[in-house]
Amino acid sequence: MSSIRGIMNEHLLHSAIKEWYSLPEDRFEARIDGFIIDILRGSLLIEVQTKSFRAIKRKLSSLVENHEVRLVYPIPERKWIVRTTESSELISKRKSPRKRKLVDLFYELVSIPNLIARENFSLDVLMIEEEEIRCNDGKGSWRRRGVSIKDRKLIDVRDRVFLKDEVDFRRFLPNDLERPFTNRSLADLTGIPLYLTRKMTYCLRKMGAIRMVGKNRRELIFTDLT
Repeated sequence: MSSIRGIMNEHLLHSAIKEWYSLPEDRFEARIDGFIIDILRGSLLIEVQTKSFRAIKRKLSSLVENHEVRLVYPIPERKWIVRTTESSELISKRKSPRKRKLVDLFYELVSIPNLIARENFSLDVLMIEEEEIRCNDGKGSWRRRGVSIKDRKLIDVRDRVFLKDEVDFRRFLPNDLERPFTNRSLADLTGIPLYLTRKMTYCLRKMGAIRMVGKNRRELIFTDLT
């Protein structure tokens, strides 16, 4: 049975993804080794994380020692910005020009690089359409001029990508990428920002998908791990 308190404290997106992902025999809010688990499916522990991976690093690191753990993470491929009053009345709705991609996963994955190679760990990435609900209440970030993000709402799951081992993660290296390669050559070929490319190759090294074979001045040189 679900914990009423746990459900009440959840944001809309987190709660909706749990419902979308769950199967009839799943248990919600199960207590395992001192932690509350979002979904328990037999012996599989499923955690839904809509924010920073750093916030659940200790939890995942502890649980993966003795349990099979799956992390479910949504990436908003399409986003609608919904502006409301403080009384939740709709002011406007517009499509965000920013379209996030699967590779954006590495912004967060870099916080838990040591888990990627663990046999008990897997990752399910959901490419979603969402609404981001904002309110001009003066309590938000200065970057948004005081506008608060009140919640996120799931509209649709557009795609699903399951990642288990280093073979799955090699999808991020284009077939026409010359080996050996550098972060810059990978960024130039893919169009991925250089700072994100560095996070990606760091994670790929940690999981054993690539290895460093040299250095040219400040540029690290990589190749596939054979």
